[in-house]
Amino acid sequence: MERVIGLGGIFFKSSDKKSLAEWYKKHLGLPVDDWGGAVFPWATLAQKNEKAYTVWSAFSNDSTYFEPSGKSFILNFVVKDLTTLLETLRKEGVQVMDKTDESEYGKFGWIVDPEGNKIELWEPPAV
Repeated sequence: MERVIGLGGIFFKSSDKKSLAEWYKKHLGLPVDDWGGAVFPWATLAQKNEKAYTVWSAFSNDSTYFEPSGKSFILNFVVKDLTTLLETLRKEGVQVMDKTDESEYGKFGWIVDPEGNKIELWEPPAV
C-alpha cells in the first residue's frame, strides 16, 4: 500500500501575506496566482530530463542549520543557476548568506526573506 508519495505543499503564517507573496514573485520568480499561492508541476521538470523530486527531512531541536532564522522550518527551492541568482539577489538588496555549499547532491545557497524565514536555494547536480 502506498503512503506518502511526495510533498504536497509548504504552508506557513505571514504578517502580510500579499506583500510577502509579491517579494517571492519578484525575487525568486515564483508563479504566484491570484489566490496568493503557487503551484509547481513536477512532471514538467521530469519531461525535460531534469531531476524532479522533493525532500522531506526532520532535524533535531538543537540543530543550527536553520540559523539565522528563529523559525522551525526552511523553504527549499530548486534553481537553475545558483551563482547568478545569488549575485542578482544581492544586487536587489535581498539578504544573501555568505556561505554556499557544493557536493554530490548539488549546489546550495541561502537567503532570508523579509519576515526572517531562511530559504535554501538548490541547484541539483547535472543528470
